[in-house]
Amino acid sequence: MIQNYSTAKGRLSSFGSNLFIGLLFFFLSTGITVALPASTDFDLVKERVVKEYLTSEVDKEEIQQLLTSQNPDGTWPGINYQDVSRTGFEHYFHTGNMVTLAKAYQHPNSTFRGSPKVKQAISNALDHWVQNDYFCDNWWYNQIGTPNNLVAVMLLLGDELPEELVQATQPIIGRAHLNASGARPSGDRIKIAGILAKNLLFLGEKEKFETVLKVIEGEIKFSTGSRGLQRDFSFHHRVDRVNNTSSYGLGYADAFVEWLVYTAATQYSFSIDKVEILVDYYLDGISKNLAFGKYLEAGAKNRSIARPGALHGLDAKTPKKLLQATDYRKGDLEEIVKIREEGIHKVSLSYGKYFWQTEFFTYQRPGFFTSVRMYSIRNDNMEVPYNSEGLMNHHRGDGTNHLSITGKEYFDIFPVMDFQKIPGATILQKEKLPDPDQIQKSGYTDFVGAVTDDLYGSVAFDFISPHDPLKARKSWFFFDKEYVCLGAGINAKGKQEVFTTLNQLLLKGEVYAQIGHQMKILESGKHGLKNPDWIYHDRVGYFMLAPQDVELSFGEVTGNWTSINRQTRAPQEDVTKEVFSLWVNHGNNVRQESYAYMILPNASLEETKAYRIDDQIEILANTLELQAVRHKQLLQVQANFYQAGKLDLGDGLELTMDGPGLVLLHLDGQNIVKMAVSDPSRKLDKMHLQLNSKLNLQGTQHRVAWDAEHWISKVTVQLPEGEFAGSSVILGD
Repeated sequence: MIQNYSTAKGRLSSFGSNLFIGLLFFFLSTGITVALPASTDFDLVKERVVKEYLTSEVDKEEIQQLLTSQNPDGTWPGINYQDVSRTGFEHYFHTGNMVTLAKAYQHPNSTFRGSPKVKQAISNALDHWVQNDYFCDNWWYNQIGTPNNLVAVMLLLGDELPEELVQATQPIIGRAHLNASGARPSGDRIKIAGILAKNLLFLGEKEKFETVLKVIEGEIKFSTGSRGLQRDFSFHHRVDRVNNTSSYGLGYADAFVEWLVYTAATQYSFSIDKVEILVDYYLDGISKNLAFGKYLEAGAKNRSIARPGALHGLDAKTPKKLLQATDYRKGDLEEIVKIREEGIHKVSLSYGKYFWQTEFFTYQRPGFFTSVRMYSIRNDNMEVPYNSEGLMNHHRGDGTNHLSITGKEYFDIFPVMDFQKIPGATILQKEKLPDPDQIQKSGYTDFVGAVTDDLYGSVAFDFISPHDPLKARKSWFFFDKEYVCLGAGINAKGKQEVFTTLNQLLLKGEVYAQIGHQMKILESGKHGLKNPDWIYHDRVGYFMLAPQDVELSFGEVTGNWTSINRQTRAPQEDVTKEVFSLWVNHGNNVRQESYAYMILPNASLEETKAYRIDDQIEILANTLELQAVRHKQLLQVQANFYQAGKLDLGDGLELTMDGPGLVLLHLDGQNIVKMAVSDPSRKLDKMHLQLNSKLNLQGTQHRVAWDAEHWISKVTVQLPEGEFAGSSVILGD
């Protein structure tokens, strides 16, 4: 096998390679424009890859520590070299150390540049690796993690290492190939192909490199219904159709953007249509799965919440690279860059976005971001707890509703979280959660969806728990300053209590409650509040819209990462944090219970005290058949029909539906100026409704028959089909 790599002899000489890198950084630092000394586009791409490795500065203390602590056999203390299990494999730190040292050896500003001691340390570490060829039970390390680190060492230092050591490394890097088990189309294929492409750059194999680049470009495509990019710009890594947009989908985009920049203005450049799909995905998929386009959001995450720092903010590196490569949607990309560099106070984003292929809704206003996560017969509820992570995620898809004002409300709360009080979810309280192998379940209902006009929206969830004998119909209605949460038909058998949690997040500041005309500051601990008007905490007001007792607990909670993560690198020590939890206790043996509350985000205490529900919000219905809300100031009605019915909209208007569906109406007196509809069940090709108002709405997907005698508009809407089924139809401007 080694003989296949004889072309490695054609690599740049050590002197030439080092000279080029030094000159390149000199000219870049002085701002002088120079023509790169690349004889071909192939050489130029290779130079760009090497340059990317050297963008970060070298940590002198870290390098010194790696040099002084390395054992004579090339290993480092503190790494368990015996455990190659899925939950172990600390060997990844060994190959990572080699990359760190190689960067220090080549960086033009490094005091270790060209250091024989550093080169020897790398050689010793690499020799140890090829002698032992550590193979993990988790395929990812074998086909991605290890090859990715080793190819970086080759590109940075391979020309200066012993030829026999370089050749012995090739079979290990070669596990990243297009027929590898992990190189599934629309899965990790781009990552593996990218590693292979870098290795071909190192080996100088131009024809094979060009072939691999075509594979990378070809992976930017819609794969609705299977692995990969969905037509709604969400991302599915597996056939379970679980939302992986801000995990695997983020890596999918980053891997493509990497090669987009490497190949820009060369014979290997990607086509315009592929670039535009990528930009659309980054802006309308990834960024709209993030709070404020920046923070990884709890509702969009799966097992990775079990890792410290999982909800960190993203930097501007990727959108900046996109701006280097294209002017397409330049203003939108620049706004994301501005948010990530200057802070979320710069946000001007406002949208309502439903990912109908993923059953996930996100809602952004300049002052807050919120989401609703659901599942149906079409999608599973949650990712399997692969590699023993996310061991208590059973209910994190049950109509969960997270709310962010800073993006940090849930940061690392998970080792102390009560996983039976998930924000927004209605959950049967058990003595303990089932085993982790019972986490992933398919939904039982098809009436799960949302309607949106791209700015506002409502969400409906016909919820039947796959874990417990529990049913509920849950709706959310989103407006500019507030949103309303309704639940009806809550039924559960047995002695266990049922809770609907308004929120559980990190405690910050005082907690206030108003009951009747009396407002008070609450002490830490547990409280039972009888029919409160509102509760206030951390710039959020929680208003009860119907007589409802609530329970509240806040103060210190102690837990451990190992309760949700059995990886050997999970922190072992106990964690103590202050947590705020607010919930409605529906009792046990529940029959036809309901709830109605409103959330007022990003409000001061004075704004909360001054808010008058009757001036803004009117609940038109909260039953098993229909949930609907009217916003008086916005002149808007949002209605979720679970079956055919009639709704009094106020001001003499009536809406009649001949079947189930979601409707959003913008009103002007007795006139309907805009409408959006959707069919969450995805069973219908047309929706029929009637309004006692003469309609004149623009659009091509509907027709209106005016009955002057009965003063009724009969509306027929052509609903989306195929991969667009479940999306909204907007009528009017």
